[in-house]
Amino acid sequence: MNNREKNLEILALRHQLALLQRQTGKPQLTWPDRALLAALLHRIPRGRLRQLHLIVSPDSVLRWHRELLRRRHAKASRPKRPGRPRTVRSIRILVLRLVRENPSWGYRRVHGELAALGIKVAASTVWSILKDQGIPPASDRQHTTWATFLRSQAEAILAADFFETKTLTGATLTVLAVIEHATRRVRILGTTTQPTAAWVTQLARNLVMDIQDSETGIKYLIRDRDVRYPTSFDSVLADQGVEVVQTGVKMPRMNAIMERWIRSCRAELLDRTLIWDRAHLMYALREYEQFHNEHRPHRALASAAPLRPLPEPLGSDQITHLDVRRHDRLRGILHEYQNAA
Repeated sequence: MNNREKNLEILALRHQLALLQRQTGKPQLTWPDRALLAALLHRIPRGRLRQLHLIVSPDSVLRWHRELLRRRHAKASRPKRPGRPRTVRSIRILVLRLVRENPSWGYRRVHGELAALGIKVAASTVWSILKDQGIPPASDRQHTTWATFLRSQAEAILAADFFETKTLTGATLTVLAVIEHATRRVRILGTTTQPTAAWVTQLARNLVMDIQDSETGIKYLIRDRDVRYPTSFDSVLADQGVEVVQTGVKMPRMNAIMERWIRSCRAELLDRTLIWDRAHLMYALREYEQFHNEHRPHRALASAAPLRPLPEPLGSDQITHLDVRRHDRLRGILHEYQNAA
């Protein structure tokens, strides 16, 4: 490009800039924009700057340049102090682990435990680690959450719930079932067309006898606030030493394990079966109970069944020649697969 073409291009760009300045208001420039303009235009004399068609005044450009130099000199003259070195990552992980496993421990208690392990850090360091992770003081962490209660007491928790289904004639049948949190074992207590207080109380007595025979050590039973639970239901369980824990109002997640089993029962059995009457429903539920407890795998149990542990892995020769047999329940609604003997 020769000088004539360059001058024509500059004039055309200046004219376009003048047109745009008539149509737009005052532009909002960020600090990087100001620094770039100041770096590019600071060598042009002030008289020449006033002749250019700029979106800002020449005084603003010069002021930005002075600010740019001031920041550069301030950064260069700032003393480089070493400061305190960052805490070793393994210590930070250990502090968070101690607090997670012991919610009632404050930073002083955690500092003492570290000292007992031979780890020398300041108590303020422990406090800083907890603060950076957003962990509140021990006084705010001492209350037990519902999830913590379920995990710590899983071996002693039983959950119960009612659910309903329809027969071919349109009659409504009510079912009461319970499930063990630790083993996921299900018990179908009974089904009826009229869940009276006497019927529910009798099922509680039957449940108490099952608990005594199995020696599972159940201490808590989780249930919702359904009006079909009479006071005598809780009394029968209390006499056995089982405390009834009621869920919140309209909070099905507080009894999520039981609700999840009911959903599985509907999807795998009730939604695929035409129920004739109460006897037919009880027979189907017993079959499904046995299928669930003895064969159906569960993710919470590492794919084992509640009453059947996982078998030993097959050898390479057995995998090469697989012979898997199918056993049908309820005329093919439920399938069980087993290796041939």
